[in-house]
Amino acid sequence: QDCDEGDLSKAGFRQAFPNALTDDHAEDRRQLEEDLRRALAGDRLHLVYQPVVSSGTEQVTGYEALLRWDHPTRGAISPTMFIPIAEDTGLIAPLGEWVLRTACLDAAQWPEGIRVAVNVSPTQFANPGFPSTVMNALATAQLAPERLELEITESALLEADEHVQQTLGRLKAAGLPLLLDDFGTGYSSLLYLKRLPASELKIDRAFVKEMSAGNEDSVIVSAIIALAKALGLQVVAEGVETAEQQHFLTGLGCETLQG
Repeated sequence: QDCDEGDLSKAGFRQAFPNALTDDHAEDRRQLEEDLRRALAGDRLHLVYQPVVSSGTEQVTGYEALLRWDHPTRGAISPTMFIPIAEDTGLIAPLGEWVLRTACLDAAQWPEGIRVAVNVSPTQFANPGFPSTVMNALATAQLAPERLELEITESALLEADEHVQQTLGRLKAAGLPLLLDDFGTGYSSLLYLKRLPASELKIDRAFVKEMSAGNEDSVIVSAIIALAKALGLQVVAEGVETAEQQHFLTGLGCETLQG
């Protein structure tokens, strides 16, 4: 197809050579997969820790472990880019195990009572060996189970079969706190409050970000907190970045703030 120099903008190129862009994307993804394998094998990934604070005392009660990858040539690569690749290629199992082991080892060096929260992917949770992986990480780090909090999303619970119930039961029996992550963004949140033996739930940052007195988000947040209290659950509000958000959430009785 003929095209002049002015047509070779991104949109023009996309229109003239659609297959070239598809091929480039596939090659870029394949290269990222290879680089991720090397990064995992070469211990080039690292964790950062976001504080979780008591709204009453304003003291740090724990940290959430967040996985980061600084690529040698591309720089920082977002987890939203490399986690799906890990899920699709089976790398999520060794990656998740690395995060668990590293977070437990780090937390073992912290003061007693400070917990570490680790996100669990649906693929990890579906693995029958997941509870054993968790217990091995705790044993290696000599970390008490109650200091490791597992954050589980609704998508990990979509198949509420016998295996899921057994996994939940083993984790709960071992004394691990379970947290229902990103509450309010799924389709069956209320149903999973019955199925999951959770001790806490986390209000998604999407509600906290737009929250202001009297608007829809503030009403939703208030309702979630009231529901959690009625069920005897602790509440964590995610994405708290301003004093106004802190004061509003504290006034509603939200016990824990993260941001």
